[in-house]
Parts: sequence; C-alpha cells; structure tokens
Amino acid sequence: MRSNNLSLLDIMQTSAVIPVIAIDDLAHAVPLARALVAGGIRVLEVTLRTAHGLAAIRAIGEQVPGAIVGVGTLTRPEEFTAARDAGAVFGVSPGLTSALIAAAKHSGLPLLPGVMTPSEVMAAREQGFQQLKLFPAVPAGGIGMLNSIYGPLPDILFCPTGGIAQATAAQFLACKNVACVGGSWLTPKDAIVAGDWDKITTIAAAASALRSTL
Repeated sequence: MRSNNLSLLDIMQTSAVIPVIAIDDLAHAVPLARALVAGGIRVLEVTLRTAHGLAAIRAIGEQVPGAIVGVGTLTRPEEFTAARDAGAVFGVSPGLTSALIAAAKHSGLPLLPGVMTPSEVMAAREQGFQQLKLFPAVPAGGIGMLNSIYGPLPDILFCPTGGIAQATAAQFLACKNVACVGGSWLTPKDAIVAGDWDKITTIAAAASALRSTL
C-alpha cells in the first residue's frame, strides 16, 4: 500500500514510536531518515520548528524509500497545504482549533491533533477525530491520565508525546488506548551532528522492538 493511501490509524499502527524530528541542517535530513528506517522506524514526524522543515520533508519523501513522512508542529492553517505539497502524508498539531480543523479538511491531510484534558478529547471527538495526541503527555498526567480517560472514552486511541523516553515508552504502549508514542530520544543531537548514523539505527531498532515485548 502506498503511504499516501494510508489512514491515520494505519500510520499509527505501523511504528511503535514516531520520532519527533527537528532538522537544524538540511544535509542531515536524508541520512537521518535512512538511519531510522534501517532500524525499523518508518513513520517520521518532521516538525516545522526550524526553517528546514518543509525542505526536509520533500527530500526525505523523494530519497528515502519506505519512509512515511508527516509534518509536525502545525499551528497555522496555511501550513497544511504547504506541508502536503512538500510531500507530507499526515500532520500533527500540538492543539486543535476551528481554523486548523477547516485547514485539515481543505488540504485532505490526515491530522493527529493534540489534546490535554478530557474536555478537549470530547471536543475533538465531536469534530470526528478518534486518534489523538496526548500532549504534553507527562505533564498532562501520563499513564494515569490515559488509564483514567479509557474508562469513559474507550473509543479514542492516543499517541502520547512529550516527556517520554526509551525507559518509559513500553509502559505507555501497554495502555489499552495507546497505539504508539512520540519521542525525540531517537534523534539525539550529538549523534546527528557527528553523523553517527549507526548509533541512530541502533536506537531506532530498540524502539521498534518495544511493541514485540508487550
């Protein structure tokens, strides 16, 4: 199945961990993505936190077979179409507004919106979203919050992101309402700057194996 035909649920179930990637040097984008895919992590969230986000998405989409490239940190409506045109096949936002909902529908880009409270979860569900990002996950209550939300809202699946590390990821993945987790620990800046792609592949392989240990 081509990545641009995947549903958001398909994407979330592809990788146990979605790395949150901020590209400071465009030259790092492709080798970093190749290293992650080599370790079994195919779903990549390239954020718009740096000026190279869109260019990195385009380069990875064109040069890294097997990568499923999404765009993160969507906070403005105009970013949706630009990200889609760059090759992103899904989007992630830290929150959800009526303008972002309209932009997502207009662009056709599947959106994983951020929520932090039960009221926000219910509001997102009313707008048709059943896959959500709990953000920031640890400050929002972490595993305890996820388990508490499951009772009244068992039909919602989450990708908790924010404060999760390799040591705690498996505990989050064990929650009944968690499909995957997001994290930046897969892309340590010292390894990227040093071009130590083997180290990134090793970290990715350990993250990819988390689901098989559950």
